Amino acid sequence: MSKIHIPTPLRQYVGKQSIVEVKAATVGEAMTALVAQHPEVRRHLYTEDGKLRAFVNLYVNDEDIRYLQKEATAVKEGDNISIVPSIAGGAV
Repeated sequence: MSKIHIPTPLRQYVGKQSIVEVKAATVGEAMTALVAQHPEVRRHLYTEDGKLRAFVNLYVNDEDIRYLQKEATAVKEGDNISIVPSIAGGAV
C-alpha cells in the first residue's frame, strides 16, 4: 500500500486522518482511490472537469510529480504521496 499524506486543511474531509493508505500502481490511481474512499475531498482537489486543481501539488517521496510523469508516475509498496497546497499571499 502507498500512503497519501493529507494536509491539515483537508483532514476534515477524510475522517480527520493525516495518512490514508491506498492500493495503486500510479499517482492517478492512488488519488482516485482516495476520492473513492472519501468523496467529500474531491471538490477540494479536482475541478469540475476532473483536472487536478492548479494550486494542488503532489509529491512522491519528496519529488514533484510535475517533473516526473505527472499522474502517470508509478508508485510502489511503501511509497509516500504528499498533497501540498500552494501557499499564496503575504506582503513585501
